Amino acid sequence: MPVVQAGTRLTLDANARRFRGDRVLLGGSPLRLIRLSSTGAGYLRDWVAGQPVGDRSGERRLAERLVAAGLMHPRPSGGHYSARDVTLVVPVKDDASGAAAVGTASEGLNRVVVDDGSAAPLPDAAVRHDRPRGPAAARNSGWRLANSDLVAFLDADTRPEPDWLEAVLPHFEDPQVAAVAPRVRSVPGQGALAEYEADRSSLDMGADPGRVLPLSRIGYVPTAALVVRRSALVTVDGFDEALRYGEDVDFVWRLIDAGYDVRYEPESTVWHVPRPDVRSWLRQRFDYGTSAAPLARRHPDRLACARLSASSALEWGLTVGGLPRAAVVAAAAGATRMIRRLRRRGIPGDESVKLVLDASAATAGMLAAAVRRGWWPLTLLSRRGRRVLLASLLPCLVEAVRQRKTPGWAALRIADDIAYGIGVWVGCARERTAKPLLAQRIRS
Repeated sequence: MPVVQAGTRLTLDANARRFRGDRVLLGGSPLRLIRLSSTGAGYLRDWVAGQPVGDRSGERRLAERLVAAGLMHPRPSGGHYSARDVTLVVPVKDDASGAAAVGTASEGLNRVVVDDGSAAPLPDAAVRHDRPRGPAAARNSGWRLANSDLVAFLDADTRPEPDWLEAVLPHFEDPQVAAVAPRVRSVPGQGALAEYEADRSSLDMGADPGRVLPLSRIGYVPTAALVVRRSALVTVDGFDEALRYGEDVDFVWRLIDAGYDVRYEPESTVWHVPRPDVRSWLRQRFDYGTSAAPLARRHPDRLACARLSASSALEWGLTVGGLPRAAVVAAAAGATRMIRRLRRRGIPGDESVKLVLDASAATAGMLAAAVRRGWWPLTLLSRRGRRVLLASLLPCLVEAVRQRKTPGWAALRIADDIAYGIGVWVGCARERTAKPLLAQRIRS
């Protein structure tokens, strides 16, 4: 459970909705509904208006409950941590200029540069591996030299803003917080690839803060830029060096499994230099995809290709099976049940309808992504399957049209998922598991 200190200001989650005079709160990720007393509703209104959390025990307990549910997010300030409490670890391979740029952008921090077997040795590296051992091993070699309470990781292809630690460090006043990630945005550039990466970089978790939890809106954060409590690194024994890709996801999930909190703080910005050309970018997306199978072995039930309730599986199964009328009947019955359930819990009728429609649209988008990323080879086996594949491309095209993007952007949007998906299949073949390609049933 997060610890919210008196004096902390809170912000309401961007997707949270309030009903019944603020006595019913719906939102978070995973989605949940919380009922509040009249006193609790008053606290909520005060926090939304900008008032800090008071020192009453009941008020703090409610704040901690809402933060744990992802319905509100702490906005701490001040605290006793400063740059003197941080050691910066920069893993680098064959990018001396990048490591130098990170050093220039982070003056004032104690730095540990780890040369992971570069062809030309870095003269200022604190550690040099005689052969490339991967980013996990490089980060481990670096943080184990640190004596500070906090360790910051920045890859050589990142460029931190001068004040990037100011919004991050106050979160560590909560002893439950083991790691805080800034927002990682792509450096602006020219051309379709730069435009696409600026919009949809896999390292960019978006503009809204949140608690990091598997299977949620922020299911992981990258370690291209991450600040971690050193004691937490010791507890989980750092990064898994057997993972060439996906080591950041695994590390964050192991922190959470150990009982720690991990937070995402987009008020802090670190810029990332994207791949210079489409070929190397596609290779990167493929490589990321190969991590799904090893991660699925280490973290069962967290990397399903899609997550469906029994009713949703029935509706879409009937649709794909060529029985649209039966699918409409099943969807209508399921929607009616859900609307009734929401209304019994205090959600007005019109909002209940909107929530059900939003959920249906989200499920359709998830399934379309599952086809593009994982199931598309199977769709090529039949005419109906090929139609399903074409239909799965529509959300990408609609997104491009709505955002007034170029055809090149739309092509990259589709290529992104397909390259990642090929990587998933290759990783599954290597690991002899199909888990990342299977749908998972959830309770509705």
